[in-house]
Amino acid sequence: MQKTLFDYIPEDATNMVQIILANDNLVVKVKNERKTKHGDYKELPRGKHQITINSNLNPYRFLITLIHEIAHFEAYNKFGRNIRPHGKEWKYTFQHLMLPFLRPEIFPNKLLPLLANHFKNPKASSDTDAQLALALKQFDEGPPKTFVFQVPLGNTFKLYNGRVFKKGNKRRKRFECVEVKTGRLYLFNPNAEVEIINK
Repeated sequence: MQKTLFDYIPEDATNMVQIILANDNLVVKVKNERKTKHGDYKELPRGKHQITINSNLNPYRFLITLIHEIAHFEAYNKFGRNIRPHGKEWKYTFQHLMLPFLRPEIFPNKLLPLLANHFKNPKASSDTDAQLALALKQFDEGPPKTFVFQVPLGNTFKLYNGRVFKKGNKRRKRFECVEVKTGRLYLFNPNAEVEIINK
């Protein structure tokens, strides 16, 4: 049986999402995992609009991503095409759309304070909110994951694409990591998913 959009979100969010999506010009597609993004929004020809979301997201991240992308659509409709993609108009729209979902029937109690804090000033990606991103990852399916902040200083780790890095010191929020092959320095989010390489 083929999954519908509503199979990916918490059950108690279904009615509210149906009301928000009651617009004939907006198409939502569920896609296979993309490593560089959770979802996206784009305007299509002839006045149509499309949102895509990764199928591998847990229900809570899927819902947040869906509302994030709907906020782009609604912000452009209300404020025009010249606004910044994640500017104040989008932030306001995202907050306004998300607020009714921040309830214990929809999100686990341990996520609600983190979500309330995040939505005081939502960022372009919830992944930049390290505390919230890590809390959301606890609900992912599959084997436990390892994150950069768990890698011992000086140890090497591998990314999903095979690139190998050596972990360095922490700056204010991110870790300095040197790519072994090139010697170039990169800054990593503490909750980036990695695989530790045993020496």
